[in-house]
Amino acid sequence: MKRRFALAVALALVVAFALMSTAQAAPPKDPLGVITIKKGQPIHIAYWMVVAGPDASLGEDTKRGVEIAIADKGGKLLGHPIKLTGQDEGCGPEGGQASTTKIASDPTVVAAVGSNCSSAARPGAPILWKAGISTVSPSNTAPYLTDPKRGPEYDGYLRTAHNDKVQGAVAAQFAIKKMGVKTAATIHDGSVYAEQLQAVFAEEFKKLGGTITSQEAVAPTDTDMRPVLTKIATGKPQFIYYPIFIAAAGHITRQVKEVAGLEKVYLMSADGSFSPDFYKAAGETAVGMFHSSPDFSAFAAGYKGFLDKHQKKYGEKPIAPFHAHGYDAAMIIFAAIEKVAVKDGDTIHIGRKALRDALYATKGLQGLTGNLTCDKFGDCADPRIAVYQQTAENIKKLENPQTPFWKPY
Repeated sequence: MKRRFALAVALALVVAFALMSTAQAAPPKDPLGVITIKKGQPIHIAYWMVVAGPDASLGEDTKRGVEIAIADKGGKLLGHPIKLTGQDEGCGPEGGQASTTKIASDPTVVAAVGSNCSSAARPGAPILWKAGISTVSPSNTAPYLTDPKRGPEYDGYLRTAHNDKVQGAVAAQFAIKKMGVKTAATIHDGSVYAEQLQAVFAEEFKKLGGTITSQEAVAPTDTDMRPVLTKIATGKPQFIYYPIFIAAAGHITRQVKEVAGLEKVYLMSADGSFSPDFYKAAGETAVGMFHSSPDFSAFAAGYKGFLDKHQKKYGEKPIAPFHAHGYDAAMIIFAAIEKVAVKDGDTIHIGRKALRDALYATKGLQGLTGNLTCDKFGDCADPRIAVYQQTAENIKKLENPQTPFWKPY
């Protein structure tokens, strides 16, 4: 009897152990939902960038940064292939809304990289966050997007790009401290990016003792800039700051010296037009003008290796300023996924809010652009802004200058 009882107990233990070894761990609970990725299935990352039209170089540049980041991970994360898909955000609110609506409708998307243009992010980021999808932008710079008063609908939004509170101030400091001017005018194109950036410039310029003669606006589709330039000329500014995008910036640059009174004015644009495509649009009239943009010379040691990989993979140098920021945006996402994913054999579970919280908790992550630490509003950048001057050689070769003309540190 005792022997039979012992055998029964032993058999029960074997069965229990077998059941335990084959049972699946319960997926984690998350108030925004959990993504379950089974064996062989990919970790799906979506981008929303401007990849068509006159500003396409901005999006192609950052997309390449993401692609190199994926390659540096061996194309895999936690044993799962990384899948990258994307939508064109058109560098505007309509495109931002349309692209994020498509991404948000796909329940397999774990996280997103984008947008490029702040005007696309303003409607787009809340759409993604409503679906529980966090997004990290490599090139949005408008102060509004990480402002403490922005609202909870942006709680899933972060960026590796600088805040234009930094860039606008640097541009104004350059105008007064380096160029010695006392009067300036600004032009924006109605976008969130340009309007806020010129406003920061104007505020800092006046704080430093300068006078803003006028703050004008054009439409991104305008081609004849002479009326607004003629109006600006009446104030006799020594300096014009027009932080707008490629097409409109090209028209202004070509036409400004044709307007009486502006023949010797200093010209400065910003990172939104810092691209070889702008040189195609502006031609030789861009020689001597300035751009505010990230300081490539301040990037981490790994940036040189990145440039070598870029040249080998794409056969050319980077075509806009935010390729390294795209790389860092992807790497922040990958690090957060690795931190929060719950493994269950060959299956992983990723909580959407847990992923968002891990992104915001990023501290001291060494990226290509610097030491990345995210604050509670999503600013993660280690901002270093410099001023570049366009030379005839740069424009002939259709390459952005890599060596700063001036930097404030």
